[in-house]
Amino acid sequence: MTDKPQGGKPGDDSAADEAVIKAAEEAAAAGAADSGSGAGSDELATAKRESAERTADLQRLQAEYQNYRKRVERDRLTVREIAVSNILESLIPVLDDIGRAREHGEVTGGFKSVAESLETVVAKLGLQQFGKEGEPFDPTMHEALMHSYSSDVTEDTCVQILQPGYRIGERIIRPAMVAVAEPQPGTQTTAAPDGEAKSGDADADKSDGGSDS
Repeated sequence: MTDKPQGGKPGDDSAADEAVIKAAEEAAAAGAADSGSGAGSDELATAKRESAERTADLQRLQAEYQNYRKRVERDRLTVREIAVSNILESLIPVLDDIGRAREHGEVTGGFKSVAESLETVVAKLGLQQFGKEGEPFDPTMHEALMHSYSSDVTEDTCVQILQPGYRIGERIIRPAMVAVAEPQPGTQTTAAPDGEAKSGDADADKSDGGSDS
């Protein structure tokens, strides 16, 4: 009789595989002693092949489980980001009210402490305010509500922030509402070539006068 595998736990496939291989080896040895034929070797080869197949199945199941865990973790993070984004987006009007109150000097006393605490919390959650006067106009981040021309700028520039923008990471929650100034038409003409041309014309006139005399 074959000995039962020791130390095997329920569901322990490695112990079962060892038992199968051991039984196959004993059967092969017994068959070889009785008949001297190669039947035992065939049975051992079959047992080893089945063991290898079972090991491959277990490895495949383990890989699938690891992929499942990664997918669940990724989905959990996505759900969290969406939930946080929705909450922060709903707080933007409150932050606008705080900003307007601050401009009028009304953020004082206990209200000031509450306002600053709220701004600190939303910043820790990833909400970032953007939009400053003097920065180049970027249509992916700014929305132009007013337009003018200016000789003081060399490119489309945000000259006034009417309402700040907000983003979480690289995702724009709300673009900044701005007033944009473009370069004054005609201010970018190059004066040097014209001056050179006038100087050249004057030199030509002098040379013509000299030749006539």
